[in-house]
Amino acid sequence: MAKLLYIESSPRKDRSTSIAVARHFLDTYKKTNPKDGIETLDLWATNLPRFDGLTLEAKYAIVNGQPHTAEESQAWKAVVNLAEHFKSADKYLLSLPMWNFGIPYTLKHYIDVLVQPGLTFSYTPSEGYKGLVTGRPAAAVYARGGAYGPGSGAENYDKQSDYLRHILGFIGLTDVKQIFVEPTLAGPDAKEKAVAMAKENAEKLARAF
Repeated sequence: MAKLLYIESSPRKDRSTSIAVARHFLDTYKKTNPKDGIETLDLWATNLPRFDGLTLEAKYAIVNGQPHTAEESQAWKAVVNLAEHFKSADKYLLSLPMWNFGIPYTLKHYIDVLVQPGLTFSYTPSEGYKGLVTGRPAAAVYARGGAYGPGSGAENYDKQSDYLRHILGFIGLTDVKQIFVEPTLAGPDAKEKAVAMAKENAEKLARAF
């Protein structure tokens, strides 16, 4: 039995197109993989640890090869727990809206805590950077008000999917399938069509995921 971790980053909930498509993905996935477990991590309902003070000092102690103080070790536990929870999954699904051409700050906060040396990546002079979360598939549902795909003329504005692909690849998740819901602000008909097309793509992907 595999575990799929679904990471949700829109605060709009039932009004969110990224969540609607992700839920359609999960419904199809459940039917195809009835024995697998699915856990939802709602980032807006999660108390993410601050990355300052003793936590930040603990990271720099690791980077500089120094031991933690008792206080730093205690602060670092929250980071370790978050990373271990993430790594306990066999598959990943993320849903996210585009905010100012990028990703929501809650998701960025989560990533900034998650991506840590010795936990999700390593570095050696001989090998360079190496992702530690490998051999697992991931999928992402991106919702955007405008159109940023090939031929749109606005491709360079897409810092949403570009960033997420890059950072997931950095920690070892190189097999990331993408589902786009766009444009959601071009009128009701265009939005309905975009959601329907994205759900169709999500359903196909979920069956093979």
